[in-house]
Amino acid sequence: MQFEPDGAQLFRAAFAPDRISALEKMLVFGDGPGARLGPIPGLSALVQPATAIAAATLGRGARPVRAVLFDKSPARNWALGWHQDRTIAVSRRIDTPGFTGWTVKAGIAHVVPPFEILARMLTLRIHLDPVGPDNAPLLVVPGSHRLGRIAEPDIPGIAARLGGAACPADRGDLWLYATPILHASARAAAPGRRRVLQLLYSAQALPGGLEWLGA
Repeated sequence: MQFEPDGAQLFRAAFAPDRISALEKMLVFGDGPGARLGPIPGLSALVQPATAIAAATLGRGARPVRAVLFDKSPARNWALGWHQDRTIAVSRRIDTPGFTGWTVKAGIAHVVPPFEILARMLTLRIHLDPVGPDNAPLLVVPGSHRLGRIAEPDIPGIAARLGGAACPADRGDLWLYATPILHASARAAAPGRRRVLQLLYSAQALPGGLEWLGA
């Protein structure tokens, strides 16, 4: 797949082994399937290869605005159906026109922004472990990012019509996605450790005094 027009692209060996090892030492892996991360000192410098890839699409102002750590394993072999990512993380709640569905998750304020903001965002996934076809690689629907905000009842039909594609990876690989792309995660057929650091990138400021949470 290519980012244009599919909305997804693999960058092989984007992270050298020493950077992956440094990430493993910096990140805290708990007992759950993942964690929403607040800003971590030093993380932005360590993920510079991802920032350079994001900047090639978004421009020089691209920066990580949210970080999520996923940790699938034999003990936590979960699945997630087709969906679009629709929320962003901000430093604090400020009621602003067009921003709805405020929630607090892991102590972090989340909100659903106008879709135009999501459409200008990128999702980059840094693989700390190899992910083969039997270890639940992320599934995406190529081209679905061009369909705008998709109503929940329409998602299964669109996924069936356009078809899904698997995104396998090796340790140190990076997958780039358009943030609104339809994606899912199946249960692993042969589960192993599958740790992924997911970063959301934006190059725009938020209105109304809202501030990105950052990474």
